[in-house]
Amino acid sequence: MNNQALKGRIILVVEDDPSSRLYLNKILEKAGAVILNAGDGLEAIKVTEENTGIEIILMDIQLPVMDGYLAAQKIREMGRKIRIIAQTAYGIAGDMEEIMTMGFDDYILKPIYADQLIEKLASG
Repeated sequence: MNNQALKGRIILVVEDDPSSRLYLNKILEKAGAVILNAGDGLEAIKVTEENTGIEIILMDIQLPVMDGYLAAQKIREMGRKIRIIAQTAYGIAGDMEEIMTMGFDDYILKPIYADQLIEKLASG
């Protein structure tokens, strides 16, 4: 894994599970990313509004307060060029199609592996 593949890139991690968020943050820190965090969809919108430099959002689908689908749609309505990648434990083909039509640019299935995550984020 390239240790600085994401150097200086601002990434918002939207994850309500503290251990999953910590895991993702550690991977992204090692890759040189600048990390912001949100615990639900509503908070993700607020953080995105306040930070115009966000390049990538790694968005969980199953979130409290506002789910990842609605949060992604609201962020898209801001009109900014931000890559939004869904993270989900659900790998059913129909779900993947729905994710791609709901405002996401890509998706990654849980469990998330470090090399796979860095490759996906660095390639966009």
